[in-house]
Amino acid sequence: MPQSTALITYIGFACLFAAACYGTLAVIAVLVWQRRAQHDRVWPLPAVSVLKPLCGTEPGLYDNLRSFCRQDFKEFQLVFGVSDGNDAALEAVRRLRTEFPALPIEVVTDARQHGSNCKISNLINMIARARHDVLVMADSDAFVGPDYLSVVTAPLRDEAVGLVTTLYRAVPTRTVYSRLGAMYINEWYMPSVLVAWLFGYQGYVSGQTLCMRRDTLRAIGGLEAIANHLADDHQMGARVHALAKRVVLSAYMPSAVCHEPSFQSLMGHEVRWMRTLHVLRPRSFPFIFFSFNVPLALFGLALTHSSAPLVWALFGVAVVTRLALHLTHRLRRESSIIADLWLIPCRDLLLCWVWCKSLFTSRITWRGNTFDVDAEGVMRRLS
Repeated sequence: MPQSTALITYIGFACLFAAACYGTLAVIAVLVWQRRAQHDRVWPLPAVSVLKPLCGTEPGLYDNLRSFCRQDFKEFQLVFGVSDGNDAALEAVRRLRTEFPALPIEVVTDARQHGSNCKISNLINMIARARHDVLVMADSDAFVGPDYLSVVTAPLRDEAVGLVTTLYRAVPTRTVYSRLGAMYINEWYMPSVLVAWLFGYQGYVSGQTLCMRRDTLRAIGGLEAIANHLADDHQMGARVHALAKRVVLSAYMPSAVCHEPSFQSLMGHEVRWMRTLHVLRPRSFPFIFFSFNVPLALFGLALTHSSAPLVWALFGVAVVTRLALHLTHRLRRESSIIADLWLIPCRDLLLCWVWCKSLFTSRITWRGNTFDVDAEGVMRRLS
């Protein structure tokens, strides 16, 4: 065998081995997390302000916001914020005020922009109306159970904890694009976060839940310090770490509605998310391909040109673990666990495409606006 051919074959074996190993680790990480995510008894803090930035209506918005009104918690306040007094999301807030007249609900309408990140600008406008010293910032698409506030605030009883965050599970609407979007989150992004968690990584922070004390927020420079950043949640976590305080990944997992009405919408979101990863990990970002275990295995299979049992065994492990990632989170929740099996090849091909595109673009689309994102993750609006 010529030396060059042998080298290509060895690279193929390495790709197959990496694909099988990563897939196995991802399944183990998901199963370990699911076993951990049994909530222990908690001693919640006495009072919390929940900040919910809003921008337009979306499927399930009323039910999502209502789930935050139904908390088994001694004292809490809800603050909703919009930049436009005619925002359609305000109708859901009006219904909540009628349904829960005894619950302190504040509405902030303020068009001031404090940076290119509109969500953070909205939160800056809202925070003055927060009455309590413990703040929970949560996205509008999150749906939670009655124990949510008790669980996510409990770690803050430890003064060494500066920030509490959560993973989340995407629940798609009926469109095929929404189902593909939910697969991106549930079958690739969350498992990859859990693989890092399994090896002790503590840098993950999600805007789905950001729970912290007011004095900690002041100590990191307030929300103004991250008002121009794309990865605002990561920036917040990095600044909390810089205070020598811990970031805790709560066992609680909210659900988040994934609604993608079109292919363009799906690609816009995923390019933005992948571009965020590129900003956060510029050196390691090209190696994300090693987490696409079936495409990586197919690439390795093409390089080996071999029918050896080991080759097919490794390829089989990659395929089986990919199927396991697809099925694991569906077993107790889906009416038909096999309904979206046919989407797996499409999902994996799109994942490769989004990754490739993110290697060569610095532009993202967010809420109908186009931004350029520099190497530091700072956004500059283009339109």
